[in-house]
Amino acid sequence: MNPKPFQASGLSAQHSSGTIAVVLHQAGSSPGRVGQWLERQGYELDIRKPPLGDPLPIDLTHYAGAVVFGGPMSANDDDAYVRDEIDWCGHCLKQEVPFLGICLGAQMLVRALGGNVTAHPKEHAEIGYYPLYATEAGNSLLPDWPSMIYQWHREGFELPTGGTLLATADLFQEQAFQVGTSAFGVQFHTELTEAMMRRWLVHGRDRLELPSAQQRHAHIEGRMMYDAPIRDWLGRFLTVWLASDTRGNLRSAEQKTA
Repeated sequence: MNPKPFQASGLSAQHSSGTIAVVLHQAGSSPGRVGQWLERQGYELDIRKPPLGDPLPIDLTHYAGAVVFGGPMSANDDDAYVRDEIDWCGHCLKQEVPFLGICLGAQMLVRALGGNVTAHPKEHAEIGYYPLYATEAGNSLLPDWPSMIYQWHREGFELPTGGTLLATADLFQEQAFQVGTSAFGVQFHTELTEAMMRRWLVHGRDRLELPSAQQRHAHIEGRMMYDAPIRDWLGRFLTVWLASDTRGNLRSAEQKTA
């Protein structure tokens, strides 16, 4: 299914090839390690929070990428901003801007591509550290995926039509995928700083009672054991993601044939 045309109102992009559109979903939300890494590379972050009334940028020509982060809402919610964000994901694909969806953002991308987002059939949740298995395609894209990954979700997604599965897991099999050259969705959270994780454990402590969710001590112990390879993988993955931008090559080819 082709992405639906994006029709929500928004601001034009700043004319900077080093700007990343960042979509967050709560007043206190942070892009965490993803934002820190991008800023260290010299990118500027254009942060928008649609639930708080921020418009989404329509002209993405001069953006280097777009990242949609997670949130407590569902990609199946009928709120206007949720529908607009799903349409905007499709809009990003049409403009061929490098796109990264994290948890809710990945689920919105799946919805934009006509796929389904559903709860586990036995109502299990992944909240804590769980095994992750890279597929052959995932290892071809990027070797040495972390064997354990941090999760915080109770809904999962199906692999959208045209998507390539990059990583899988036990409870929710679809964990990471690629669409086309430069659009990626991941179910897991590599962006969390330790402060963010501890804040989630406080504000989301009711989620720890869901089936298969891990208790607080397992999160803290897991971070000490598993965080180093996750942090390393994130930097390598973001490098590959941003390098997937083909728009410059296309513009160069058009200029040569003009």
